[in-house]
Amino acid sequence: MRESRPTKNGILAGPVDGAERIAAAYRSIAATPGLKLLHRSSGFIGTLERLDPKEVILRTPSGAERRFKNIPGAFAHDGNAVRLSPIVEITTIKDLDSGSPDLRGGHLEGSTTASGSRSVTGAKARTARASRILVEGIHDAELIERVWGDDLRLEGIVVERLDGIDDLVSVVRDFSPSKTRRLGILVDHLEPGSKESRIAAAITDPNVLVTGTPYVDVWEAVRPSSIGIPSWPQIPKGTSWKEGVCASLGEPDPREMWRRILGSVNGWGDLEQPLVLAVETLIDFVTVT
Repeated sequence: MRESRPTKNGILAGPVDGAERIAAAYRSIAATPGLKLLHRSSGFIGTLERLDPKEVILRTPSGAERRFKNIPGAFAHDGNAVRLSPIVEITTIKDLDSGSPDLRGGHLEGSTTASGSRSVTGAKARTARASRILVEGIHDAELIERVWGDDLRLEGIVVERLDGIDDLVSVVRDFSPSKTRRLGILVDHLEPGSKESRIAAAITDPNVLVTGTPYVDVWEAVRPSSIGIPSWPQIPKGTSWKEGVCASLGEPDPREMWRRILGSVNGWGDLEQPLVLAVETLIDFVTVT
């Protein structure tokens, strides 16, 4: 059993349906403070001070700061135009009852977190590991933060959104996985014969693990009973799944529908088991020491 700290609010934000189409043209990199960036249109060069949902703050060695809109392709890193992706820092301490890692100054409580781990209070945050977990979009990231955020913070694991997996092979290659730099990837609709399964099959690095769920979208990984519906609507092929769900449930705004779905999740028991198993497997994989 992993141990973790009390829950904090999620720190990811973004458009309901993932990045805009233009974002797909640029390689995603994690918005790590201290990252050297060039603002392409102005020529301003600085290190990343902070990434907010709508703006990027850069600082020069002299301390001068500039604020820019967070637009895919507006910045370059190492000579290449990129898009900046927010990161989530998290930590998982496993099997503390059997004498594994220390609590980093914290102590166990009798209560549990949303993921079912025993709570730890007063623990210091671990510096982020080199290993990462990648998810397809902002909704996947927000759902993981809501349920496993405490565990991930305690383990120092960063969760980064991909905004689609079409370019997954190059993403893995650019990440340069190793035994001390593992990569876990969560994929929707990972079923035999699917496009997603074919892309995943091309990843053969032993330091990379791809897991997933059979669901078309992560919305479907939330149990219908938790939302107050008997089942997820059956959406005809050729119709956008999210749009079809919203129309069937009488909620025209996908943003409001997602807020309703996310707000119904209080713990792992509100999720379907394939997602729970997939995420737990990835956390175990990237925290192997």
